[in-house]
Amino acid sequence: MGLFDRFKKGLQKSRTTLAERLGSVFRSRKLDESVYEEMEEAFIAADMGVETAMALVENVRTLARKKRIEQAEELPDLMVEAMSAMLAEADSDMNFAAEGPTLVLVVGVNGAGKTTTIGKLANYYLQQNKRVLLAAADTFRAAAIEQLLAWGERAGCDVVRHSQGADPAAVIYDAIQAGRSRNADIILCDTAGRLQNKTHLMAELAKIHKVAARELPGSPHEVLLVLDGTTGQNGLNQAKVFKEVVDVTGIVVTKLDGTAKGGIVVPIVHEQGIPVKWIGLGEQIDDLQPFDARAFAEAVCRP
Repeated sequence: MGLFDRFKKGLQKSRTTLAERLGSVFRSRKLDESVYEEMEEAFIAADMGVETAMALVENVRTLARKKRIEQAEELPDLMVEAMSAMLAEADSDMNFAAEGPTLVLVVGVNGAGKTTTIGKLANYYLQQNKRVLLAAADTFRAAAIEQLLAWGERAGCDVVRHSQGADPAAVIYDAIQAGRSRNADIILCDTAGRLQNKTHLMAELAKIHKVAARELPGSPHEVLLVLDGTTGQNGLNQAKVFKEVVDVTGIVVTKLDGTAKGGIVVPIVHEQGIPVKWIGLGEQIDDLQPFDARAFAEAVCRP
């Protein structure tokens, strides 16, 4: 299955909310202000929020004027173009170390799919013949360590861990040493997700940052925030809070196959300026996909 087909299948519920709803609006209608109003309502219903919905409609309106479009049924092409451009404002490519292991911190609230995302990322890079090492730095929950061990076994890579309650920064320290000695290409690090105690989380992540930068200059190379796509606008709020706590470099949106709220991807990029780098389109180990702005826009804007 090609990339576009994966996106189209995984984003079926979001496409129903947006493209199929607008399909009936656009059919055999002359382009006028009422069409734009209904488009804006559809964008808001897809969980893009008012600010992003208004900006996107204005961009479509500008393209329509420029191309002298008069019929509403020609708007899907413009929607794809406008949404692709908005999503491409932030670079979705992963940042890798020039030499030595690339260190990726994975952050997010408990329940967002953080540990599962790490397992799927490990599988993705192992399929590319990369040497992957996992670090169980969410030492607050014994279940998180056990879950990461299970994913490490399933994907086929080692896990650096300490006992529950250990210093997370010490786990990162050991993971970097192990990564060097084992010639790892990528070290994927799980972290605690106790957002209700923001001060403690900030201190913990700051210490991890300090140890990582000291032991592996230039790291962490990525800080990926995992958001549960089914939470819609609440995910946007989480992005705002985590951005205050830590320098988030990219977003992973999970569980998009189970929600009609896929539009939340757009305001994350447009309003927060954080690139979406991965999206989860199913429960299988290979259903985590690198984000593609054009494929996403095509999948949600066309019936």
